Amino acid sequence: MTAVNSGSEIVVSDAVIAGVAAHAAAAVPGVTRLEPGLRGLLSGWSRAGKQLLGAAESAGSQGVRVGRTGAGRIAVQVDVSLGGDCRAAVVGAAVQRAVLDAVLEQTGVTVGEVSVTVLDIEPGAL
Repeated sequence: MTAVNSGSEIVVSDAVIAGVAAHAAAAVPGVTRLEPGLRGLLSGWSRAGKQLLGAAESAGSQGVRVGRTGAGRIAVQVDVSLGGDCRAAVVGAAVQRAVLDAVLEQTGVTVGEVSVTVLDIEPGAL
């Protein structure tokens, strides 16, 4: 994401946005962990291989992907696992709000949409 401020250009990479979103989502009560999914596992293995070969690459944010909508807006996808004693819709909405607020506050970037996918509910976990 690029922003222009008083003639200066500020670029916030998707990796930074993903990191902020991951931290915010993980802090929401009811979220037990972020889920990397198949795509996240494959990219994690790729990243680990590159790091072994000496090519520096920023750490991934497992369970979070950043992309663009058809209108060019920032879209964040968060995959989570929840505790069994919570309501998925309530926690999902809280994750959306936390990600929107944290990314705007920490990067100045306005996120157009946040999609939350609940991949697991752990009975007895909080």
